[in-house]
Amino acid sequence: MLVRLTFGSLLSAATLILAGPAGAETLNVATAGDQNMVDYVKDYLGPMFEKTHPGVKVVAVGTGPGDAGSQKIYEKLSAQKQAGAAAWDFDVVVAHQKMAGQMVKEGLLDKYRAGIPTGALVTRDTAENALGADVGGFVMPMFHSQTAIAYNADMVKTPPASYSELVEWVKKNPKQFGYNGIKGGMSGVAFVTGWIYAFGGNTDKLLKGPYDETSKAAWDKALADLKDFNRNAVITPGNAGTLDMLNRGEIAMGPVWVDMFYSWQAEGKLPPSMKLKLVAPGMPGQPMYYAIPAKAPQTKLAAEFIALATSPAVQAEGIVKRFNWYPGIDAQHLQGKLEPATWQKLFADITPEDLSSKGKPFPIAPYFNDILESYEKKVAN
Repeated sequence: MLVRLTFGSLLSAATLILAGPAGAETLNVATAGDQNMVDYVKDYLGPMFEKTHPGVKVVAVGTGPGDAGSQKIYEKLSAQKQAGAAAWDFDVVVAHQKMAGQMVKEGLLDKYRAGIPTGALVTRDTAENALGADVGGFVMPMFHSQTAIAYNADMVKTPPASYSELVEWVKKNPKQFGYNGIKGGMSGVAFVTGWIYAFGGNTDKLLKGPYDETSKAAWDKALADLKDFNRNAVITPGNAGTLDMLNRGEIAMGPVWVDMFYSWQAEGKLPPSMKLKLVAPGMPGQPMYYAIPAKAPQTKLAAEFIALATSPAVQAEGIVKRFNWYPGIDAQHLQGKLEPATWQKLFADITPEDLSSKGKPFPIAPYFNDILESYEKKVAN
């Protein structure tokens, strides 16, 4: 169902009250992710939406962190479809890439994005492709998380701009680069994935498919080179372990999640001398998606809720300022919505153009599994 909205209709209370007595409308939002995702809807988005929608109550429920939380959303919608329910329990769902793609394939989501005013504000391929699944029109990114290389500018005056330059830097500066391999945190997994993008060949096929099991044979040299690279690198205990070692000066450089980096820096756990670099040809990040179930009871309200949640003002205040996440919509649409200091902090090291050109998704699931298995067999042993 395509519901076409305008910003005027979004904000005009007179046109938003549906038929029925006051207090009769409930918008049910189910979100995967940590508790902060539930709190964001319950304490921030919900009250804001209710203020412009008299008589509507937003109810948020969390389904748990990681892909398992999105799996629970999928199972609920799938069961209701199989049962032939006329209306399903959720109006809006927030899910990870993997299960969003599965839900689109199985006809569990509504194709709504073209009908909301913010739908045209996102052009990154993650709005169209979710680990190989075509999700164009069915999802709207809530935010983008991103990995990058953190470095101590007091120790590294000219940081590497690419994976190739990083290889040469590590040879000249042994044991000053650290990452957690593929265990203990996804920043290390992202670094390894970026290595395959840089040196494994045919990145486009890894991102979009089709899957060919024989493709991984072409990674042998890249993996052998990574094993050699590791001799001069430090394997850290995990995401936090990399940040800890950077903070203590035990390493000068390592891959991190950008939001974690800025949160640690804001809390005084990283010195101001720490900077970020998104190296070419790129490193992975991942979004969370807003979606509307195919038989949501409140399709129109759901679309209006997502339009509000992905508006430049809300993305600036809620996503960037509160959580240090990158926005779901293209970052240039937030200019003028953020104080110069906030914009400078988030985009000084990694520009919106960097994100567009070098912010990569993770590969489709079978290639992703192959990368992890190949690392264990040919690099970690």
